[in-house]
Amino acid sequence: MAKKNKNTESTTSTHPVTLRKRKKGKPNYKKALMVGVLFLVMLSFILTSIPNLGGGGSRSASVKTPANANSVTPRSSTSFTKQGTLSIARQNNPTPLVVDIEVADTETKRNQGLMYRRHMEPNQGMLFIMDELKEQSFYMRNTYISLDIIYLDENKKIVSIAKNTTTLNDDSIPSNGNALYVLEVVAGYADTHGLQVGDQIGWDVE
Repeated sequence: MAKKNKNTESTTSTHPVTLRKRKKGKPNYKKALMVGVLFLVMLSFILTSIPNLGGGGSRSASVKTPANANSVTPRSSTSFTKQGTLSIARQNNPTPLVVDIEVADTETKRNQGLMYRRHMEPNQGMLFIMDELKEQSFYMRNTYISLDIIYLDENKKIVSIAKNTTTLNDDSIPSNGNALYVLEVVAGYADTHGLQVGDQIGWDVE
């Protein structure tokens, strides 16, 4: 038997080595929830800040329905800009009426309507030319002038008249019949001049 060499004895420690396992961090659900809530709040604020159409503007399918309403910016100027002349032939009076008009013949102009205006003369008005002959509907959002809203059919005859509208109001004002054109004048105009259903209207645009 070979003699054991003292120098060859193992010097390895007999104490076991304990390895620490790194604890995995738990997902921060609270932080994720807060971020999600903040995102939803911001999205809600953005959506609700987009105004609907209004101001004597139309609420027809092509113009003022909430689903496709364009954002409307207040006009910096409230002055009237004459773009044409409108005449009204009454059934009960041979003398025609003449009204200076602005023309709203695009979606943007129809959306704006008379919103934010503070004054309009009795012989002034806004003529809306709609895209389609159908039941139309207006409202008075952001409109400070009480109006008579006169709905006209494809032959430019009066279908109905909504008199003395309530300002700054979102209630729907329907045409109660198919209309292709709409004339807005100051409140009281229809009664003052005896306008009625069937009166004929015509206009020339400059």
